[in-house]
Amino acid sequence: MSTPIVAESKGFELPREQLAVIRWNIIFGFAIFAIGVLFGLDQAFNYAKVDLIKDYPGIHSYYQGLTLHGVLNALVLTTAFANGFVALTTARGLGRKLNGALLRIAFWLLLIGSLLAAFAMLTGQASVLYTFYAPLQAHWTFYLGLALVVISTWVTSANQIVTLRNWRREHRGERIPLMAFMSVATYLMWDIASAGIAIEVVFLLLPWSLGLTAGTDPLLTRTLFWFTGHPIVYFWLLPIYISWYGMIPKQAGGALFSDTLTRIAFVMFILLVPVGFHHQFTDPGIPVGLKYASAVLTFGIFFPSLMTAFAVMYALEIAGRRAGAKGLVSWFFRIPWNNPSLSAQVLAMLAFFLGGISGLMNASFSMNLRVHNTAFIPGHFHLTLGTAVALSYMGIAYWLIPYLYGRSLWSPRLGVIQSFVYFGGVLIFSRGMMMGGMEGMPRRTQLALASYNLPAWHIPGIMAAIGGTIMFVSVALFFVNLVMTVAAGEEAAQGDVPFTETVQPPAQTGWEAKLDALRYWVVASVALSLIVYGPFLIAYLPPHLNIRPLQFP
Repeated sequence: MSTPIVAESKGFELPREQLAVIRWNIIFGFAIFAIGVLFGLDQAFNYAKVDLIKDYPGIHSYYQGLTLHGVLNALVLTTAFANGFVALTTARGLGRKLNGALLRIAFWLLLIGSLLAAFAMLTGQASVLYTFYAPLQAHWTFYLGLALVVISTWVTSANQIVTLRNWRREHRGERIPLMAFMSVATYLMWDIASAGIAIEVVFLLLPWSLGLTAGTDPLLTRTLFWFTGHPIVYFWLLPIYISWYGMIPKQAGGALFSDTLTRIAFVMFILLVPVGFHHQFTDPGIPVGLKYASAVLTFGIFFPSLMTAFAVMYALEIAGRRAGAKGLVSWFFRIPWNNPSLSAQVLAMLAFFLGGISGLMNASFSMNLRVHNTAFIPGHFHLTLGTAVALSYMGIAYWLIPYLYGRSLWSPRLGVIQSFVYFGGVLIFSRGMMMGGMEGMPRRTQLALASYNLPAWHIPGIMAAIGGTIMFVSVALFFVNLVMTVAAGEEAAQGDVPFTETVQPPAQTGWEAKLDALRYWVVASVALSLIVYGPFLIAYLPPHLNIRPLQFP
């Protein structure tokens, strides 16, 4: 390739105490993951009419286990990993240390909040599922704990902004390094998206659970939850995109095609936050016009994911052709599949392709009516959160844990095997769930003890149990590798955080340079959120204000 390859700025070694806090975040997240996966096994067997939850000590109901599985994996694991990993990529991108006090405060808020929420769930006082909104009510410690978890992300974002501001003082007129741009954009998106769940918890659910208010509005709490509930998918995904865009090309031996395309994709994620209404297509009380507006935005947010698929696969093709591939698709088989970090994440990308297609099906108004509240939905998000995110976490861990501990990975071969085992398991699991969902098999239902079970659910349920068991075994192999790396891995010099080269360097002037004006994208996103959600929320203003909501057809 004749185009010059332009590398990012040199790496930066964080102070040891800051690396330690990042390590605590990552290890805490994976410890939570281990617990959450234990409850996931029961969820899989439940669809095959096998009740495992009775054998879990201290767990009294399927719904208690389901809440633990969802909250620990989807909220606590993802926040812990993002707070640690994205703090590291921010520092690496900018080449400067973080604010140590803010880094520690974010970790302690996360830890205390997680313990409070865990107390409520483990004592059976918060079996309200991952989708916590009225009329189900949890103990006040659950809501307070989750509020602290969200606040920990805001502190992490503040740390990024402080660090970026200090960097800009020393680099006036320079473009934000790409890794730092992606990292800061991820948390700016989340700062906006998390407003819904923060308002729901602090002003509605927490006072209600403390007895300070007699009740609360179920539709309002549900709407505020889903304002955050779908954008949170991108809070899970964007740290992974940082790795896919910024690290995988380097690990594969390729290069990222376009700096500008990558920045545009992240800007689109900031802009298209208000997509939560598509989770409420079947809800009464929400004007149809708002539902259609959300459907359009939901289809719109698919485009940056398509851009990601193109950019990352092109980067892998560059790697394969550098390795000598000549044919149309032979490059795919020439990338270093023996690298467990790369193999896990490439398999996660393939699963995400399927998850994205099924997500578009959910976003379709008519299709949503068919699959709403069926097993099709967890079949879909186990391809996205359950694989694109979780398997990428495992892949990143295969270089991150050795980096943080100064040790070599105990068994790269086991890491590759584990990744393929997980990929095979999730394909079986999700296929079974989606097939059952199309036949009306419900989600969030203790089918193991239900008196009804249609014949069409039998094979899908068995597939869910088989696939879930394979996934569980794979995660167990992952933890064996991780523990053995820390306990018995050979000491190794700490390397650098991998960062890709870019075929097309960032333009220093023109419209491309204006992409770095992140504050304008934040303002635009807030404005779009008010346009979409404002008419609905105005209806909940005190009646004496005499403000009439806009009327939609």
